[in-house]
Amino acid sequence: MIVAPDSFKGSLSATEASSAMAAAVRAVLPAADLGIYPMADGGEGTVEALSGLQGQGGKVEVHSVATIDAIGRPCTARYALDEAGCGIVEVAQASGLPQVADHLSPLVASSRGTGLVIRDALERGARRILLGLGGSACTDGGAGVLRALGARLLDTRGSEVDDGGSALRQIDRIDLGGLSDAARAARWQLACDVDNPLTGPRGAAAVFGPQKGAAPQDVAILDEGLAHFAEVLARDVGPLDGDAPGMGAAGGLPAGLVAAFGAELVPGAALIADAVGLSDQLGRADLVLTGEGSFDSQSLSGKVVGTLGALAHQARVPVLVVAGAVKVRRDELAGSGIVGMRSIADGPRTADQLMAQASELLQAATADAVATFALGAGWLRGAGWLRGAGRE
Repeated sequence: MIVAPDSFKGSLSATEASSAMAAAVRAVLPAADLGIYPMADGGEGTVEALSGLQGQGGKVEVHSVATIDAIGRPCTARYALDEAGCGIVEVAQASGLPQVADHLSPLVASSRGTGLVIRDALERGARRILLGLGGSACTDGGAGVLRALGARLLDTRGSEVDDGGSALRQIDRIDLGGLSDAARAARWQLACDVDNPLTGPRGAAAVFGPQKGAAPQDVAILDEGLAHFAEVLARDVGPLDGDAPGMGAAGGLPAGLVAAFGAELVPGAALIADAVGLSDQLGRADLVLTGEGSFDSQSLSGKVVGTLGALAHQARVPVLVVAGAVKVRRDELAGSGIVGMRSIADGPRTADQLMAQASELLQAATADAVATFALGAGWLRGAGWLRGAGRE
């Protein structure tokens, strides 16, 4: 049996959720052979998920580095560096929303702090950068990352423009002469869980700007800035298709990195599932247990739960989802690989109450779901879903 939840945002990390779910399984099925894989989709928890690769035969070191948050205040961020030279960095660590929740500043928020983390990884010998894109507080098209790595964004007078998405409108030309050789030579992969384009009604500013504090007039300014930045990037730096799926992730951060380094956008959850060895283990499992804070329609498209459902469906392995809240109709599960879903709520509770007792409630709900599944396992075997009948 595989236990592979995402984090329950605001209450449990993916590792904590995995421990609670595994304890529940062992209480119900003491002899169960468990594979435990804390998961992420490129956002919060990516470093934690991939830093566990020591168990897969690779050495991974986790480093803490002094950097700045999205509005320029000193902070500390963690990243991982494996023995193959891959630096694993999360935008959410330095440039994330939680760090600036007390002072949302959508027009000036910058990804520069994330660039400083990447610079440290490159200085330590990283030859590949895997950047998780979720949870950003900025909408600057990756301009801050480029500046931290040595790029200069200049106005018509030859002066550097300010940080942030609003200032993108003032850029006249981009000078990459100061970029380090290590940044130019590295292979760049961007782990993404959305398919939004860079600009327009489904773009970075319109869709994600409001959750970063952007009022309607701010959204218009940020969208204009991203559109202008994309034009200058395409002229001065390298090819860029702003309509490509995923370009709007993390405040449009892929734009700068795709143009400057030819960065590749990759589905985050699938990449992590492969990296930690989960994909290889699916064929040996009878059941996958996963979960997240809110299981909704977005979960089925690119998120951990939906990705594991699709992978397990291909392997003909059933999936059970245990979540803080369940907002998916059963008819939406058709073809998803998910055979059951369960909320951790054991009665009328507020969101604050659920979050305060998340671990205990998750353990109880998982135990109930696994016990119910075990009772019906005979039928599933007969239908060819479980090993022992109908499967080779």
